[in-house]
Amino acid sequence: MKLLRTQSGITLIEILVVLAIMALLATLVTTRVTERLAEAKVSTAKTQIKTFQQALELYKADNDEYPTTEQGLDALINKPGVGNIPENYPPDGYLTKKKIPTDPWNRAYIYISEDGQKYTIITHGSDKKEGGTGTGADISSDDL
Repeated sequence: MKLLRTQSGITLIEILVVLAIMALLATLVTTRVTERLAEAKVSTAKTQIKTFQQALELYKADNDEYPTTEQGLDALINKPGVGNIPENYPPDGYLTKKKIPTDPWNRAYIYISEDGQKYTIITHGSDKKEGGTGTGADISSDDL
């Protein structure tokens, strides 16, 4: 009487198919995560600009004008020493943090106020240059 042996195991082809499927899934997940991260950075930039806007409104309410371009956003945390020196500057400034945050792409926000009666805050987005589309588009306080 002969005994038949059956072999069980995984073939090389089966392993390659499983690896290909895993690679495809990893690519899809990575793409989705990257898209969400880019969207989160845009959202963070908009939130930071809105925080600056609120602080600038308080600054103007106290001093009848916004900080000048020369004084910049730093005027929200440190009493300006150039230009029109505000007379009603609070001891703790207008922001709780004592450092102006950079944008989510680690660049300084651009603040422009020529006459002290209006201002614009801009970040150039992920492409870090003027213009752009999608997550690389400029984000401006004028658009919020």
